[in-house]
Amino acid sequence: MKIAFIGLGNMGGGMAANLVKAGHAVNAFDLSVEALTRAQENGCATFTSVRDAVDGVDAVVSMLPNGKIVDSVFETDVLSHAPKGAILLDCSTIDVDTARKVTADAVAAGYDMVDAPVSGGIAAANGGTLTFMVGGTDTAFARAEPILSAMGKAVIHAGTSGAGQAAKICNNMLLGASMIATCETFSMAEKLGLDLQTFYDISSKASGQNWSMTSYCPVPDVGPTSPADNDYQGGFATALMLKDLKLAMEAAQSVNADVPMGARAAELYARFDADGKGSLDFSAIIQSL
Repeated sequence: MKIAFIGLGNMGGGMAANLVKAGHAVNAFDLSVEALTRAQENGCATFTSVRDAVDGVDAVVSMLPNGKIVDSVFETDVLSHAPKGAILLDCSTIDVDTARKVTADAVAAGYDMVDAPVSGGIAAANGGTLTFMVGGTDTAFARAEPILSAMGKAVIHAGTSGAGQAAKICNNMLLGASMIATCETFSMAEKLGLDLQTFYDISSKASGQNWSMTSYCPVPDVGPTSPADNDYQGGFATALMLKDLKLAMEAAQSVNADVPMGARAAELYARFDADGKGSLDFSAIIQSL
């Protein structure tokens, strides 16, 4: 299958490389020359315009920074330029309303499309072990699933258009709040004189166990290797967590959902980002406690 991949950042670069490993021919586009060079080294054909990249392909995958860019790229450069039989997959994390608009525009132009945001971070993108939450029709999902499976370990149909984004926003609100609670707990345990490895051994097998603790511990040298063991470099940047929490707050307001823990997490990450820590992994928020 010939696939255009638009957006080769920290996540997209690894995802495109895994499509090549799965045997697909990948037309890669990004504004960064460095990203295009890496893509070429990974076996992609590279292009300096989206329209050229989508010419003659069977599928278009995008991984872009925000909804405004997604809407613009699809409206200007993908719709009516990619072949009508191509399946369109947007893996960016954007707001639900924009996801639904872009899909509606695509359907009106004669395309099948899904919103398919990801969970797993840079390591999972590189390793092909992402989880995809997919919104779209049954037909669009069936067409998109084999492509997504080449980049991930789990591909889950969340519902109709926009449902993938809704699932991602809810999941990351939970993740942001649980990471802060995990950080608070380790900080308090240390001040109470507990050995942190011993506390981990206890809590990871008790009722306090959670993913932020056992898979992504915010304390160096405790639990499996995580960004905490690399001075909080790599992983999932604080700025990106804040972006997702802001999307969650907008979504909550739009449906009148009461989310006090999510709102507090958004406030704390906004403060941490404002302190110049936006490039650090989101687990580095333990430094603020």
